[in-house]
Amino acid sequence: MNRLLQRLYFTLIGIFLAAPLIVVAGVSVNERQSLTFPPKGFSLSWYGEIFTNPEWRNALLASVTLAALSAALAVAIALPLAWFSWRRIAPWTNIFQVLGIAPFTLPPVITALGLLTFWATTGFYGQPWTAVISHAIFFVTLPLVTLSLGFSSIDRSLVEAASTMGADDRTVFLTIIVPLILPYIVSGYAFAFVLSLNEYIVAYMTVGFTLETLPIKIFNALRYGYTPTMASVTVLFVAVSAAIFGLVAWFGDLPKLLGALSSEGK
Repeated sequence: MNRLLQRLYFTLIGIFLAAPLIVVAGVSVNERQSLTFPPKGFSLSWYGEIFTNPEWRNALLASVTLAALSAALAVAIALPLAWFSWRRIAPWTNIFQVLGIAPFTLPPVITALGLLTFWATTGFYGQPWTAVISHAIFFVTLPLVTLSLGFSSIDRSLVEAASTMGADDRTVFLTIIVPLILPYIVSGYAFAFVLSLNEYIVAYMTVGFTLETLPIKIFNALRYGYTPTMASVTVLFVAVSAAIFGLVAWFGDLPKLLGALSSEGK
């Protein structure tokens, strides 16, 4: 009886969490240009509009480009920080960890306001590349955490053995460290990419309307009415996120990448 109630409880929780997505998915296949649920008719033309309409297509390309570049920059920032903190065991190295985590722990609007003030003061406000740097700073926490987990799982005796054999830091890093932490690099990049793809506040407050990503495009389009294209973009975002995290889980140990201890380490 208890097991039945438990299953019923989790089923209801699952339905409650999935209900918004079900509604949005239903709206996205409306045959008419209206946000109605249940859908009236069935049409996938709104999904095609994302790729055929120049405005939506350009917004999609802008979002993907921004997410790809900012995620790469976030990993490039996080990797040496995590490497240095792991190699140099000292209390003061925690300062770098705190600095890396701080942007993500603050409310997004506070971080966005700080970045807006900085770029406006330096005279670069509105430049597309400022959004790349801003997103990289905002999401650097994700690859920093995954890379720190990766470094903590490395047996230090491997590095000591390589150094004893005459390998310098560069050789040790490229031949031993990188292959061992590669799954953590990929997962950190994937997490930063997905969140950057969906982020609105920081992008809007750093570039305004000079770079129209998909989230900004949705909010701009709301001024002229509602179309099922907005719902189809939402479903596309969810599908891309699920696919990326699914690949991370398929090719890597997702619980371990998220910080869970292995059965051997418990």
